[in-house]
Amino acid sequence: KKLAPVAVNPLPIQSLVDRYEVQLVCEMDEQWSYVGNKKQQRWLWYAWLPHLKTVLAYTLGARTDDTLKRLLALIEPWRMALYCTDGWEAYQRYLPEDKHLITKRYTQSIERQNLNFRTRIKRLARKTICFSKSVEIHDKVIGEFINRTFFNSSNA
Repeated sequence: KKLAPVAVNPLPIQSLVDRYEVQLVCEMDEQWSYVGNKKQQRWLWYAWLPHLKTVLAYTLGARTDDTLKRLLALIEPWRMALYCTDGWEAYQRYLPEDKHLITKRYTQSIERQNLNFRTRIKRLARKTICFSKSVEIHDKVIGEFINRTFFNSSNA
């Protein structure tokens, strides 16, 4: 319970962008889970950098515009060249039209990562007896997995 998840990747991505003038392409998606029972939905929203194969930032919450706004605030400093998403309306409302690509073709990488998450974190699996009883523990388990897998500087 003492672990607090970090929501933004601390790896030196910005230095790569500045040094090599890289244009970042970001895939964004949300993934469903629940706390207690399936009526108490919880969503993992995250930004995936397909070329670096890493999570840039994530947030957990409801499937609402406010959760998307929190994620966008976390990735705002990186000035993305392109956002690739599915056709969910919230993305269309909040992402800049000239930088937003709605497609299934260029979201295959993040969809594959969703499958990896479901395989490795049983709380995200669709049919399982593993579930969280509290939102706090649910968020910390998922957050700590992402932190150890993607945000640990020794993995870079």
